[in-house]
Amino acid sequence: MILGSPRPQALPSSFLPCLHRRLQYVRKLHQQVSASHIPPPTPFVPDSKTFLTLIGRSLTQHAAKIPTWESLFSLTSAQLRELGVEPARSRRYLLWWRDRFRKGIHGIGGDLQNVVDGIAEVRVVEVPKNRSSGSPTATVTTFPRKRKVIVNLPPGITNVELAAEEAKPVSGMKVLGAHTIVGPYVELVKGMNGSVGRIRVKEGIWEERRGHKVDGGERRKAEVRAKRRAEERRTTRG
Repeated sequence: MILGSPRPQALPSSFLPCLHRRLQYVRKLHQQVSASHIPPPTPFVPDSKTFLTLIGRSLTQHAAKIPTWESLFSLTSAQLRELGVEPARSRRYLLWWRDRFRKGIHGIGGDLQNVVDGIAEVRVVEVPKNRSSGSPTATVTTFPRKRKVIVNLPPGITNVELAAEEAKPVSGMKVLGAHTIVGPYVELVKGMNGSVGRIRVKEGIWEERRGHKVDGGERRKAEVRAKRRAEERRTTRG
């Protein structure tokens, strides 16, 4: 005799309220944990409006709904929906960028420390190359080996000598040729031969561009192309 698998037993009705309360508790705990880590603002991203400006996709239109840095990193998706942050893909995009910023991931300029009114100055400087045996020294016939790096200095400082460990290169930029700064959204200063540039807070310089849908996107591509082929066959027969 072959016995079938036992039927799943229904939960007693008295257990359902307890299960519902537990699910609510887990959901609330998850929201508290996700909102507990609020990263500090940075010189380049000092407030919520600047953050919304940088990530683009017209999210600055919601700046009044997210007025503080704490609210920017603590509001849940449901709360953002209640505040009128629409459509849903905008909320997902905001939460995605918020999580990246928590992890220390940022766009161009995010690591700049010397920023005045949303503008930072970068310049090419020469620093000694690192050597395990110590700092290189110059003699009558030899000179210390140097390398060129792009650093962020306070405005107006031109002549500065930095040790190799003090020169923190700006991420996302590089030196092209002898002294030309190359990087996204870098504005070169006239008369400085490309060795000095500025980067300023602008709408969408951190924006992740949405892909262009081809033939209705992945979900509708087969349907759209089948209809197109059928229409072409009808046109050819006619």
